[in-house]
Amino acid sequence: MGVRNYLIEGVSGAGKTSVATELQRRGYHVVHGDRELAYQGDPQTGEPLCEAVLRANGRDVDFRHRHHVWNVDRVRSIVADKSCPVSFFCGGSRNSGQFIGLFDAVFVLDVDLDTLERRLAGRGEDEFGGNTAERAVVFRVHATKEGIPANATTIDATAPLVLVVDDILSRCGEGV
Repeated sequence: MGVRNYLIEGVSGAGKTSVATELQRRGYHVVHGDRELAYQGDPQTGEPLCEAVLRANGRDVDFRHRHHVWNVDRVRSIVADKSCPVSFFCGGSRNSGQFIGLFDAVFVLDVDLDTLERRLAGRGEDEFGGNTAERAVVFRVHATKEGIPANATTIDATAPLVLVVDDILSRCGEGV
């Protein structure tokens, strides 16, 4: 929905939802990708996983993480709609390679391990990273950077939220 479109990525706990909420508070158009675009699907084809596969693998945290994808057609449709001057897509997906070229820039929120541990420790069981098995996946991804878009601009997300958002906006040419 933007003339200019930006993707904000990072591991669970890096601050994507907080950044999205702050951008919305400031009046920007935001797509909460993990809420609005995500489903469990094949990262290569985009095909949603059938109920039998989901039931058989639903407790496998690594499987769920590897199959957390966004609806590529919806991403393309939103990007094609130029009714907003700027749109921010916030969240993570394992199929971003299929649509990353649509964005004017990609930002990856990065935090140190202590900050990540502290943030995840405060999560409830209903939020990804809220239990030990999910945290193990997040810590592995944080360490290896697997699935994190290459050639993205890294943003230090350990800073106070207002400064993180100011940094992103300044890199997008938005006056702060």
